[in-house]
Amino acid sequence: MKTIFEKSRPGRATVYFPPPAPGERPIEEILPRTALRARPPALPEVAELEVVRHFTELSHRTFSIDGNFYPLGSCTMKYNPRVNEKVAALPGFARLHPFQPAETVQGMLELLWRLERMLAEIAGMDAVTLQPAAGAQGELTGILLIRAHHVENRQGHRTEVLIPDSAHGTNPATATLCGYRTVSLKTDRRGGVDLEDLKAKLSDRTAALMITNPSTLGLFEERIRTIADLVHGAGGLVYMDGANMNAIQGKVRPGDFGVDVMHFNLHKTFSTPHGGGGPGSGPVACTKLLEPYLPVPRIVREGDRFSFDFSAPKSIGRVKSFWGNVGMHVRAYAYLRAHGPEGIRRNAEHAVLNANYLLARLRGTYKVAYDRPCMHEFVLDGSPFRKYGVRTLDIAKRLLDFRFHPPTIYFPLIVHEALMIEPTETENKETLDAFADAMLRIAEEARTNPEVVRTAPHTTAVKRLNEVKAAKEPIVRCSLCG
Repeated sequence: MKTIFEKSRPGRATVYFPPPAPGERPIEEILPRTALRARPPALPEVAELEVVRHFTELSHRTFSIDGNFYPLGSCTMKYNPRVNEKVAALPGFARLHPFQPAETVQGMLELLWRLERMLAEIAGMDAVTLQPAAGAQGELTGILLIRAHHVENRQGHRTEVLIPDSAHGTNPATATLCGYRTVSLKTDRRGGVDLEDLKAKLSDRTAALMITNPSTLGLFEERIRTIADLVHGAGGLVYMDGANMNAIQGKVRPGDFGVDVMHFNLHKTFSTPHGGGGPGSGPVACTKLLEPYLPVPRIVREGDRFSFDFSAPKSIGRVKSFWGNVGMHVRAYAYLRAHGPEGIRRNAEHAVLNANYLLARLRGTYKVAYDRPCMHEFVLDGSPFRKYGVRTLDIAKRLLDFRFHPPTIYFPLIVHEALMIEPTETENKETLDAFADAMLRIAEEARTNPEVVRTAPHTTAVKRLNEVKAAKEPIVRCSLCG
């Protein structure tokens, strides 16, 4: 595709300005000499229709949830209903200033207060803070609550946080940032926490267990109640990484199976934007045990009035400027009100159904890392294709030729050639079948014509880039411009 500079032709323009009418002075005589350019700017000279076609063609070359299926689903690009954007853009929300007195923003405070109540109900817990800016900061907030609790109760000797080896990388990073030593737990043959390993590593040094449920393997931890009881019996607390709530929202409540504190990723469960870098939002829910330590200010209701309460002597303090990313909260509130309890329960059911449908179509052709009914995602193992010289990375690149965004690959780390596939609840059967057909064809190509897979993609504007440098050090320039 040519750049718009290459399409430029001298004298071609979108707007032609008429010469000065008789009696009017030319612009050169009106403006001071210092405001005039010595020569015209090096802008492309193209007609309006060429501009429209150029940028339309560019937009079609870009992957987006509006145009393509993302099999890495809620993790990065869950579809966001447009009505949420429209609601968040209402002047009554969008034009508020964070320094406005509470009495002038009663509507917004009521929305935030009600959203806290909704998330607390979904979590099965007692209190929520909306302050954390994203999931990772939600983790930090949650572990700081646990640390504050142990310190107050003279349990400072608890210096370890237990973390399954299938966890998100942010979990050990968070625990370390809070001053804890991390202890890795093994995964058993069914993909759950190895109970014997857990028992062996629990001690009076245990401050907490950080667990993701459903796990990054897409599996619900069947013995979560037993695990929580073991941790509590040792004097520790249970933190749940709520990244995968999309699979269980409205079905089970973490507080009911022993979790003390958890965070939500609003973008992964309640359809707020995430792709492109945010902003995100990572509210934290906790039981009454940890509520005194929540960040301030808290939003309180007295009759029909709402206000900020800064009087919490045990609070860990602020974790975010102002009141959090409230635009995300408006979107999540709109999503929850639009669906209601039955709707969010149905969304979880559809997310699980879609994942299991894809799993059923691909099982037998692809090796399944832990083969049992999955939640909203599942993990394949591309190792069997190594004998043909094809790796998981090659399969992911080949998907681009079929106009599908690649899934998450090489995660979780305990599956060597992992492909994590997460369709979400919004995709229909035709889309799922088209994706499954592409995956099956790629598997056949890997066996019969591996070179076409190893050298993919073949239809994209650029081929295989250095993925780290392409993201961190992009070179965006026009060769004709120097």
